[in-house]
Amino acid sequence: MLEVTLRHRYQRDGFALDLAFTLPGNGVSAIFGPSGCGKSTLLAAIAGLLAPDEGRILLDGKVLLDTAHRLSLAPERRRCAMVFQDARLFPHLSVESNLRYGLRRAPRGTSGPALAEVVARLGIGHLLARQPRGLSGGERQRVALGRALLARPRLLLLDEPLAALDAPLRAEVLPFLAGLREFGVPMLYVTHALDEVDALADRLILLREGHLIAADTVEALALRTDLPLASRRDAGAVLACCIAAHDPARGLSRLEFPGGALLLPLRPEAPGAQVRVRIRARDVAVATHPIEGLSTQNILPATILGIDPAPQPQEVFVHLAIGPSRLLARLTRDSVDRLGLSPGRAVFAVLKAVSFDRGGTAEI
Repeated sequence: MLEVTLRHRYQRDGFALDLAFTLPGNGVSAIFGPSGCGKSTLLAAIAGLLAPDEGRILLDGKVLLDTAHRLSLAPERRRCAMVFQDARLFPHLSVESNLRYGLRRAPRGTSGPALAEVVARLGIGHLLARQPRGLSGGERQRVALGRALLARPRLLLLDEPLAALDAPLRAEVLPFLAGLREFGVPMLYVTHALDEVDALADRLILLREGHLIAADTVEALALRTDLPLASRRDAGAVLACCIAAHDPARGLSRLEFPGGALLLPLRPEAPGAQVRVRIRARDVAVATHPIEGLSTQNILPATILGIDPAPQPQEVFVHLAIGPSRLLARLTRDSVDRLGLSPGRAVFAVLKAVSFDRGGTAEI
């Protein structure tokens, strides 16, 4: 478990960090918010790279920082391995030597993944003899992840590790990051990219101007229309699904979720794989009667749970229940009035399969 209470003010610009939260000691927790909201400052304080004005940090019951008692463990004693935007590999060492440096930093008597296991999981066996300058950005980040894991940390801190990569390289590294769950090391992941949250995170911590504004599961916060997330174009519900079957002849995959199923463009994962799907509110239409002769096949019976204002005054968010699952539809006020939509009414949610591009789904 990670327990954090921090207060810190930068005199040069007046920015202040003032927050408190507790996280369970497993899975991936994403710290999300716009640039300048305090995400990296928070990670630096946990890692011991920043001495805050006031604070108390406990990791699995061990005190890392307690300013009231003038206690602050050195970074190397906190067992918090950090991965930055730039890989920060030693340029004069080979990939294998960089990885072995991580092993040398592991405290004596601690258990953790072996070098061969990490190399296999990250797919970097063919890179071991190479120098960092000869690697792509994605390869460098995979090596940096391996080095951090081999230090056998109690907490892995990732400060926007994909921010410096272009879209293809980000897509290359994301599956490797998701695969790190198997090692059982809890992760605190800083990002301002929602697709990374969908792909990796169990929990989401939202920051704004140095303050915590919400903390919950990714699925729960995706449905909150009172949060800044609702103003994004990719705002919408997140569903945990299972790949039920593939139909290569039609180019479609069937994904099932509690209460329903979706047909999406053909997925690469094997049947039985668990994936998370973001259904953008702007891609959901609402019909009051069954529709025939429509190109889309994703027409799901639903019930209206509520209607909330959207950031644009002419729009609203309609909350929909499909069995135990929830969706959001972003509609104009005119559509709501014209169709007579109101809480409790039975309707049909209409979703186009082509709305689900590769960025709209993530393996979990």
